[in-house]
Amino acid sequence: MKIFLVGIGGIAMGNLARMLQEIGHDVTGSDENLYPPMSDQLLEWGLSPKKGYHQDNVKEQDLVIIGNAISRGNPEVEQVLNDGTPYMSMSQALNHFFLKDKKVIVVAGTHGKTTTTFMIHHLLKEIGMKPGLFVGGIRKDGHPGFEVGKGDWFVIEGDEYDSAFFDKGSKFLHYKPYYLVLTALDYDHADIFADMEAIRVQFRRLLRLVPSKGTILYWQKSNELAELTKSFKFAPIIPYELNAKSSALTYKKSGLQWNETQLPIRPNIMGMHNYRNAEAAIRIAKLVAPKKTDEILSALISFPGVKRRQDVRFEDSHTVVIEDFAHHPVAISETVKAVNEYYRGYKVISLFEPRSATSHRNVFQKDFAKCFEGSSLVFITEVFNTKKVSKESKLDVKKICAKTLQSSRALGVYCKNPKDLVLKLKKMLPALKQDKVVILAMSNGAFGGIYKDLIEIAQNRMEK
Repeated sequence: MKIFLVGIGGIAMGNLARMLQEIGHDVTGSDENLYPPMSDQLLEWGLSPKKGYHQDNVKEQDLVIIGNAISRGNPEVEQVLNDGTPYMSMSQALNHFFLKDKKVIVVAGTHGKTTTTFMIHHLLKEIGMKPGLFVGGIRKDGHPGFEVGKGDWFVIEGDEYDSAFFDKGSKFLHYKPYYLVLTALDYDHADIFADMEAIRVQFRRLLRLVPSKGTILYWQKSNELAELTKSFKFAPIIPYELNAKSSALTYKKSGLQWNETQLPIRPNIMGMHNYRNAEAAIRIAKLVAPKKTDEILSALISFPGVKRRQDVRFEDSHTVVIEDFAHHPVAISETVKAVNEYYRGYKVISLFEPRSATSHRNVFQKDFAKCFEGSSLVFITEVFNTKKVSKESKLDVKKICAKTLQSSRALGVYCKNPKDLVLKLKKMLPALKQDKVVILAMSNGAFGGIYKDLIEIAQNRMEK
């Protein structure tokens, strides 16, 4: 089948293209702004993407897959509609080509999806289940976040964002979960969800897809998830949490412990939120393979972690540089706590770029002033693209920086952009020369490419 992907340059769309190619289809696509790493990756795979959108690109195709960033008015979309060419969203294509004959494990929720999805896949693969995978991230060992899989199971990250201009339901509604993991539920994606109730509607629809032979796991300390699941009676519902009677893991001051053997363990993750993710992953793995407990433990210990999730980019005896994807106040708070706990005795310097559609807006104005607690210094850049939001709705970064000291007991520093942040960090860091520090950079984007500068700052920090 000849398949064309409009918007092939996105990581998820590019990965889907490769998967389709692996199962024998003739695949290509187009994008307006192709750039590394996906542009290089597509060429390496022999997919030869077309630069820019043109109506001739989609002629004589058997199927066109349209990315969710593509709108009406796009020349290729208009040609597809006029010609009557079959088309799908990315989520529809995943279901059609890869999920039909599988038992699907869907991981959904506001936070922790990527790590938990990767973790479940790793556990199942290590115990010999040969699962498929589709997740929006890259593992620290370079695993690209997709795998066709040869077994009965497929593990997929269930994104609540909409699917396409013609398919405004959440992506996860196409994935037909057999097992469903719900990690958290908070307000997010202010660009498409008017309020919390709009998000709840999508999650209620997701619950209804779980068969009676399946299972729903949810984090029991989420009031939203508890409320969401309490009236659902068509499939087993299991709450999970660390240190509960039924938990696989216990966390104490001495560290993480595997309950069945009382053995201490140290996986390649940090923070209570990630230990909860591990608890969920273990629960799912034991549902799939209840007799492989020892192998599951070994697999957890060997899990390499996920890039951009507490990703240590540099470390010596005095300075650590960490990159993290956190962009929601809850995620920032959990990440700062995790870093403080893991690097005890260090001062945490938090850097934040408000880049996501929600963090651009003032819906979390008060929350952002409080979520950096545990930091000694907080540097926040102006929102990434001021043109994306009105003045009335825009996050007031200067006000947050002014209130950060009061709310989080940290000094807030306003920065015009990432370059300005680097200059101000260089100027202020010498005052902490006697301290061990962690430079924690949080953004769901490139953060202006500052990581090279941060590593250089860390390397030169103790030089006279």
